[in-house]
Amino acid sequence: MKTLSVMLALCFSLLGKLTAQQAPIGAWKSTNGDVTSILLITPTWFTVTDYKEKEFLSSYGGTWKGGENGEVTITTYYNTSDKSQVGQTSNVPISMDNGRLTTSGGGVSQEWTKIDDGEGPLAGNWRITSREQDGKMNSIPLAARRTLKILTGTRFQWVAINTETGEFFGSGGGTYTFKDGTYTEKLEFFSRDNSRVGASLSFKGKVEGDNWDHSGLSSKGDPIHEIWTRTE
Repeated sequence: MKTLSVMLALCFSLLGKLTAQQAPIGAWKSTNGDVTSILLITPTWFTVTDYKEKEFLSSYGGTWKGGENGEVTITTYYNTSDKSQVGQTSNVPISMDNGRLTTSGGGVSQEWTKIDDGEGPLAGNWRITSREQDGKMNSIPLAARRTLKILTGTRFQWVAINTETGEFFGSGGGTYTFKDGTYTEKLEFFSRDNSRVGASLSFKGKVEGDNWDHSGLSSKGDPIHEIWTRTE
């Protein structure tokens, strides 16, 4: 995981030199044997997750911002392999060849293939801010323990974390579609229950301003009604 962290840091440092049109916002994929790595990049957040066909392996992510001299500043908000990295900030340099995203560090090179360009009505960062219980919507104020969703043009990942203690409570992700008021997810990894991989769930979805109204049935068949709010 340490090597992958170095490679990801190099990847994000590309943003310090590229124009907005060239910057690698969106979803990227890399494979090594039977291990798939997915890198999601929004204008302010990133996640990296490693998994096999039916096995969640690891995930980490956080925020980034552009720096000087081809460097960016990366802050880790969660790391399933090493929670001591939570809160750590680093500045790292770049690597890119022929328009393809290639990362290298610790003597290891990794090439990423672009999946999407990070555009769409749901693309960005979201935090759950309300949930219905007993017919009443209850607000969920911002706290160290939070649940976030990171979406690009075609891929999603949610993470439940504590940004102060480094605790990790769960994550799931895969592909999604959003059309005619219906939001559908297909799981490719799920840290809490590998048997759910491959399942598809559909929900009613409506975006008004910075709020996303999300309702339907959970993977266990329980009714859910949530509000997610765009966040930096």
